Amino acid sequence: MPAFEYDLGIIGGGAAGLTVASGAAQMGAKTLLVERREALGGDCLHFGCVPSKTLIKSAHVYHLMQQGAAFGLPVMDPGPVEFARVRERIRGVIAAIQPHDSVERFCGLGAQIKFGQAEFLDEHSIRLHGKTIAAERWVIAAGARPAIPDIPGLEAVAFHTNETIFFMDSLPSSLLVLGGGPIAIELAQAFQRLGSRVTVIQRSPQILSREDADMAALIRQRLEAEGVRVITGVATTAVRETCGLKEVVVSHKDGREEVISGTHLLVALGRQANVDTMGLDNAGVAFSARGVQVDARLRTSQDHIYACGDITGAWQFTHAAGYEGGVVLANAIFRLPRKADYTWMPRATYTDPELACLGLTEAQCIKDGIEHRVLTEEFQDNDRALAEGAGVGRLKLIVDRKEKPLGVQICGPNAGELLGEWSAVLGGGVKLSTLAGTVHAYPTLAEINKKVAGALIAPKIFGGLVKKGVNFLFNYKGRACEWTSHGEADPPPAADNES
Repeated sequence: MPAFEYDLGIIGGGAAGLTVASGAAQMGAKTLLVERREALGGDCLHFGCVPSKTLIKSAHVYHLMQQGAAFGLPVMDPGPVEFARVRERIRGVIAAIQPHDSVERFCGLGAQIKFGQAEFLDEHSIRLHGKTIAAERWVIAAGARPAIPDIPGLEAVAFHTNETIFFMDSLPSSLLVLGGGPIAIELAQAFQRLGSRVTVIQRSPQILSREDADMAALIRQRLEAEGVRVITGVATTAVRETCGLKEVVVSHKDGREEVISGTHLLVALGRQANVDTMGLDNAGVAFSARGVQVDARLRTSQDHIYACGDITGAWQFTHAAGYEGGVVLANAIFRLPRKADYTWMPRATYTDPELACLGLTEAQCIKDGIEHRVLTEEFQDNDRALAEGAGVGRLKLIVDRKEKPLGVQICGPNAGELLGEWSAVLGGGVKLSTLAGTVHAYPTLAEINKKVAGALIAPKIFGGLVKKGVNFLFNYKGRACEWTSHGEADPPPAADNES
C-alpha cells in the first residue's frame, strides 16, 4: 500500500469542508484542508447567509422606523440611508464570526490549512503551488459561484452578484433584479426598504417557483405593497447600458417588448457548481455542469473520494452542507455505511413575512399523484401575530390519506424559527397527537403549530366515536346554547318530559 502524506484531504473551506475537517482532525486523522480564497468560511460567511441576513435586519429596522403610526406611535422621517454605514456593519458582523472559522481554531483541532487553487494530478494527488500532495482519501467541497446567464450584451455591462452587492459604496437609486429565487427576492425587498426603487424580472410565471403558488403569492403581494415591481413570465432578450443606465429588454408572452431601466443591475439566477476549477478529470471523478455526481453515501465515481455541499448541485444550503459533512465523516473516517436522507431537509426564504418549508409541497403531491389532504391555519387567528402587527400569512400542513405528514409550509413572522419544531417532530417521528397535546406558552407564534395539529386530531375526538361513547356512558344532555342565523343566542328546545 503506498504511503500517503495525509489520511484525508479536503478541497474547500466552507460549511461542508469545515465540518469534515473539524471531525476528522479531532478523531486523529491527519487532515489537510485547502481553500482557494484568502480566508475560511466559504460563501455563507463572506457572500451569502451572514451578509444577507445582516442587510435584511438593517432594512427591517429602517422599515419599522417609518411604521410608527401602525403601532400607535409618532410618525417620523429617519432620513436617507447611507449605505456605506450598512456596509461597514455587514463587514463587522463577518469579522465577529470569522474567528470561529479561523486557521488558528482549526490548527488547534489538529487540521493543516493551506490556501491556494488545488488541482488533481491523479486519484490520490493534487498540485498546490507547484508541489504534489497525496492523501489516502479526499473530500471535494469546493462549493459554487453565481451562475451568469448567456444573455446578449450582459458581458459588456457592469452588474452585481451576491459576491459584490453587499459592499457597494452607495445605495442604488434604482435596482433591476434578474431572477425570482430566494436570493433575488430577499435582496429585492431589502433594497426597496432601504430606499431603492426595485424591479424584479423573472422568467417563470411565479416568484419562488419551487414553492406552492399560493404561498409564493403571499410574498409577492407584500413586495408589491411595499413598492417592488414584480414582472413574471417574461424572457430576457438583451441587456445594455444607455446614458449611464442599465437596460434590460424583456419579451412578454403576448409578444410585447419592454425596456426596463435602472442605475444598478443584480444577477441572481442561481448557482453554478465549481466543477471546472480542480482537474476532476485527472482524478477520474464523474461530474456534469450541474455538479459532482455522488451516491447516497456521498461517494463519487471513485470510492475513496467524496463530495458534499454546493459542489453536488443538489441541496445548496449551508445547513445541508453541514449535514452532508457529517455523512461524509461517518463514511470516510468511521467507515460506517451512512446514507444521506433529505426527507425532512428544511429551507427558508428570509423575506418579511418569511417562507419556510419542509418535505413535499402540494404541487409535488399533485404532480406525483400522491393522495393528500391540506390543512391550513392563518396567522390572522394567532394572538401574538396580531399583537405584533404581523397577521399576514398561513401555515400549511400536508398529510397523506393515513394522515401521515408529507410536508409543512409556513409563510409568516419568524417562519424559519417556527419550522424548527416541525423539523424535530417530523424528523424524530413524533406523533401529531403529541404535538397537539404539547403545552405552548401563551401568547406565542408557535401556538399555530399546535393548532394545526389539533385541527387534524379534533374531529376524531369531538365528532367521532369518542364523543358518542362519552355521551352514552354519562348521559350528557347536549348543547346548552344554539346560535341562530340572526346572530342571537337561543336556548335549546325543551325536552319532551318538561312543561
